[in-house]
Amino acid sequence: MTTTTAVSPVLFDLRDVGYRYGRGQTALESVSFTVREGERVALLGANGSGKSTLLKLLDGLYTPTHGEFRVFGEEVKNIESDAEASNRFHQRIGLVFQDPDVQLFSPTVGDDVAFGPLQLGLELRRVRERVETALQEMGILHLRDRAPFELSGGEKKRAAIASVLSLQPDVILLDEPTASLDPRTKWVLVNLIQELEDKGTTVITATHELEIVPIIATRAIVLGEDRKVLADGPAADILGDEDLLIRANLIHEHLHRHATIEHAHPHMDGHHGGPDHGI
Repeated sequence: MTTTTAVSPVLFDLRDVGYRYGRGQTALESVSFTVREGERVALLGANGSGKSTLLKLLDGLYTPTHGEFRVFGEEVKNIESDAEASNRFHQRIGLVFQDPDVQLFSPTVGDDVAFGPLQLGLELRRVRERVETALQEMGILHLRDRAPFELSGGEKKRAAIASVLSLQPDVILLDEPTASLDPRTKWVLVNLIQELEDKGTTVITATHELEIVPIIATRAIVLGEDRKVLADGPAADILGDEDLLIRANLIHEHLHRHATIEHAHPHMDGHHGGPDHGI
């Protein structure tokens, strides 16, 4: 008797996708890959390689200048031309921006986390339940009544993630979630991200910090400085290819490999890293 293994559905399917800004400046060029439900993907690349632009494409904030882009099996152009389909699409995908101040605009953290569910038209009882759950998941229930401007950088990051979690999306896109954080806060946030992934949520994290990749991802997509996909494969293989990382400007050829990659290894099999192997 032959047994078959179920294959997870494709959520994102990009074929030769490119994006240019208004004056013709290339932000992405001939990008092709698929992402399946439940995958844990690290989007790697040096600053300026197009990671943030790609996340905004996946979130539907930008429309490709050329190429074919299908989301949940449907061409994105068709989704955006249908108000009801567009609303469903944006409910299923949540983007956490690199700068949390872009995402936090309400008088209190609780109001920010409630904003999305309220826009969905949920009854107040369900909105309160979602806010409570999202704040608890991010460990910031005690910040519910605080103003966002009073928070530390790490607290703002958690509040921004909670504002996306309250929508209960199928996919979470994270843009440099650990940027500008102190080592302790950074590792707390990395562990929180891993817990999201452990629940089966599809998580795509854009980062240039290699130390966190073994914890948050099983697959890595590398964008080169030409804004094209330079490599796509198992995260361990990508991290082990020093020549590739040098070409992507993710490490410098004269830095000792132990200093850039090996420190991640003690955390690869466990759920909780610590700042002593810090970033």
